[in-house]
Amino acid sequence: MLRPRVTRASQRRTHRPLPTSVFCVVCCDLRFRLTHLGGKEGRVCVTCHSTLINRTLRKEQKKVWFADSVQSKNESSSANTTPTHMDSIQTHTPAAAQVVSTDLPELPNSPCLEREEVVNSPKGSSAKPLPHKGLPPILTSTGVKGDYTVEEKRTESSLLEELEQGQTEPLVFVLNANLLAMVKIVSYVNRRCWCVMSKGMHAVGQPEVVVLLQCLPEEKRFPTDIFSHFIQIYWDAQTAGKLLNHLSHSLATRGFLGSKEHAGFLYVRPTFQSLDGLPLPPQPFLFGLLILRAESPWARAFPLRLMLRLGAEYRFYPCPLFSVRFREPLFGQINNSIMRLLVDFRFYRYTLPVVTGLMVDLEARSTCITIPKTRHAELLKALNKSNERVLAMGACFNERADSHLICVQTADGQYQTQAISIHSQPRRVTGSCFFVFSGALKASSGYLAKSSIVEDGLMVQVTMETMLELRRALRDMRDFTLTCGKLQQSDRQEYVHIQWQDEEPRFNKGIISPIDGKSMESISCVKTHQRLEYRANGKVIRWTEVFFLQREEQSNGPNANANHNRLTERLARAFCLALCQSLSLLKEDGMTKLALRVTLDGLKMEFLAGSNGQPLPLRYQESLNQSLRAVVQSVSQRHGHAALQLELIFYILEDIS
Repeated sequence: MLRPRVTRASQRRTHRPLPTSVFCVVCCDLRFRLTHLGGKEGRVCVTCHSTLINRTLRKEQKKVWFADSVQSKNESSSANTTPTHMDSIQTHTPAAAQVVSTDLPELPNSPCLEREEVVNSPKGSSAKPLPHKGLPPILTSTGVKGDYTVEEKRTESSLLEELEQGQTEPLVFVLNANLLAMVKIVSYVNRRCWCVMSKGMHAVGQPEVVVLLQCLPEEKRFPTDIFSHFIQIYWDAQTAGKLLNHLSHSLATRGFLGSKEHAGFLYVRPTFQSLDGLPLPPQPFLFGLLILRAESPWARAFPLRLMLRLGAEYRFYPCPLFSVRFREPLFGQINNSIMRLLVDFRFYRYTLPVVTGLMVDLEARSTCITIPKTRHAELLKALNKSNERVLAMGACFNERADSHLICVQTADGQYQTQAISIHSQPRRVTGSCFFVFSGALKASSGYLAKSSIVEDGLMVQVTMETMLELRRALRDMRDFTLTCGKLQQSDRQEYVHIQWQDEEPRFNKGIISPIDGKSMESISCVKTHQRLEYRANGKVIRWTEVFFLQREEQSNGPNANANHNRLTERLARAFCLALCQSLSLLKEDGMTKLALRVTLDGLKMEFLAGSNGQPLPLRYQESLNQSLRAVVQSVSQRHGHAALQLELIFYILEDIS
């Protein structure tokens, strides 16, 4: 056999690097999650994007399991014989629980189907629909409670005429069988605005979204790009577990709301702003503020700065709730900001860490940095990753303050410090967006420490000896005080206090129990990205989250968390199984959000299920009690349990898989 002669020259030619790929902006401006990139998004051309979307919709290769863990006959030959468990969660709790893979409970035979989905899979039970050409269908009431019709061919002009006439109820657009968009034209703070609200995000663990978009003069078209964006947000939560929260953001991939400069939304929770006259969804919900391409690095790396800068621009504290199209960007090229030293704006490999609940209060000759004790683990994580000579952290928006530092970029690219305050209130406490401790101060400088305002944050220069003492105090969760100023001028010295507080940051504001309206504010909550679902007769019941109303202090260890997770998962399965044959009846009666409250204390076991502020009818409660009691007894015999009260949340949806 003849072999080609390989020379050094031919080897060099063989290993010559390939030319760099060049993408046309117009033809390749779309993104899709690609298998060969490990599920990450990559750029694809328009033709391939359409093909990939249609293939996702057409080939729903999901594993469907009956309630007794037996796979359907159509799939038994090609799929694995064990369900997939997902162990990632999102938690809003001082002692973060971790879900562990648990063995399946013994369940009786049932015609109900069960499915668990991995949240980072490109497939889900609610397939992402292709964008509508024109307006989506309209949902209208027939006049009978709970009875609606869908209108497909309403003209845009006729719908606009209805809105112009000031009808009291919003128009309801159907984005998919489980996601609606409510649209109304409102007058808000003397501005005529589109009010576009989502309805259905809660069922995928996502907050509802409200967008107030100032109308353009003589505008005759609906802002339908918002509909597409809602679908994307729903899809991201459904398939990848990407959930919105205060100061998170979402980006559009191409021209948005009539301009390539419109980038997407920054999401904020209303605080001091007026909500008068606005039709609002149930809590939790967020307002989406339109951001520009030039502002997107700040939305990603330091969103608090952008939020407060919007507030200064439109004179609303801390920010406006409405958005204005075709405005000038508030930030330009990132020049000599101190943030260039603290954030990797190119690859975002590192950014400014933010500890939940950490706040910086600036007062006359005194600064106080407060940290919740329950967030000590978060602070240690940031401390361990920091440079030994520099300690920098972002602060949370301070609702206790009556004003806040802001950073303004001038026309020549420089950064200036200003302040924004609540209208007609004296400034007593000013909030800061971040702090930096630098160990660069020399002992021979004649200063104990130096403090100054830099942009919208606090800079404190200390000696390395003081820096080491500060780090030890933070690790030991001890209060610490720094004296700033010259050694010989005690009358002009200022103080920086670091204080640990027992108070936990408030969360779950406005959220109430579907059983009896009990407030869930500041109650530990775990989002279940496990996507446990049961389906029957065209309906799906899904478990989305669990609230821990009461837990014994000694039951907060890792073993206790594992037991809690095992118990909550089995309770959720039993609840779904007991009700799955009644899903249609429950949905017809308007009971689409359900809750199960479980109280365990020694031999005492109590179960209460409800919806719309009332307990479920007795015919449901009796079958539930029997199933749930068996689950608790089974888990208790094997693993035991301490005193516990928890509430599980479920949603009934249309099965559109």
